[in-house]
Amino acid sequence: MSTKTVLLYSDDPQVRDRMRLAIGEHPAPDLEVEFVEASTYGECVTLVDDYEIDLLVLDGEATPGGGLGVARQLKDEIDECPPCCVVIARSADRWLAAYARVDGTLLHPLDPFETAKVISTLLRDDSPVAA
Repeated sequence: MSTKTVLLYSDDPQVRDRMRLAIGEHPAPDLEVEFVEASTYGECVTLVDDYEIDLLVLDGEATPGGGLGVARQLKDEIDECPPCCVVIARSADRWLAAYARVDGTLLHPLDPFETAKVISTLLRDDSPVAA
């Protein structure tokens, strides 16, 4: 079984908890996930620089740095940026996600089945996915 590291970003610890619960420790039978958490853009960059992160799950509603802005900046600044999945509040924000070059999107509130499907796909390869 493969263990993957997923970085959860939100300024709100309750949102990070909901992300962790929706993803689960085993989003698929062949995948095991360990989590690291960041509440600021600076923490995201430090964790991506210092650890082998397999996937970033970013809160699009975080403040002051929203997940879409964080994703775009990381994609611009890091040559081999891990795949990014942004949790957005409105499906209409998918055009912003495309601009930010995210690899997948999920909608608030998170559905555990759809979340596991998107996260598993992103951890296996970097095909764009939207839920």
